[in-house]
Amino acid sequence: MTTTQAGAAAVKILIAGGFGVGKTTMVGACSEVAPLRTEEYLTTASVGVDDLAGVDQKDTTTVALDFGRITVSPELVVYLFGTPGQERFWFMWNDLVNGALGGVVIADTRRLETSFASIDFFESRGIPFVVAINCFHGANTRTAGEIRAALDLDPHVPMLVGDVRERPFGRDVLLALVDHLMALPVAL
Repeated sequence: MTTTQAGAAAVKILIAGGFGVGKTTMVGACSEVAPLRTEEYLTTASVGVDDLAGVDQKDTTTVALDFGRITVSPELVVYLFGTPGQERFWFMWNDLVNGALGGVVIADTRRLETSFASIDFFESRGIPFVVAINCFHGANTRTAGEIRAALDLDPHVPMLVGDVRERPFGRDVLLALVDHLMALPVAL
């Protein structure tokens, strides 16, 4: 945790997941300010490089990060950093994660395998995280147990199912992360 110029404590949360799972959407839905987005149009240069399976209607991509802010109180500000989802931009995650208190992995049940790298990233660095299952248009053909097993999640990792376009779901995901962080043993 750091402090802002106004003296409020600042908390950084990283939002990760595969290409097209809803990271930019969640940051935008949760942020109290217009989010900073580094979206660019997909071009023919990405053909054969970016896998558009399951997201063939997508025409933009995050090329650096998404950034949003939530003022919890005059004493606490939460900064949301959304990662780029394509493998060619993963090198940036190492810089974006610096100072993060925890993370959110967004997963799409139609393409769960796109979330494996994000889960591995947080687990390998010992960064606590929660999983948000983004059900696009209410579509979810798997049970929570099937999803947890497919993602090989430890039983203690919270998992929520909803639509990241809805601000209340984003709030619930972030609150689940806070609860998860508070339940962790404190290292002395």
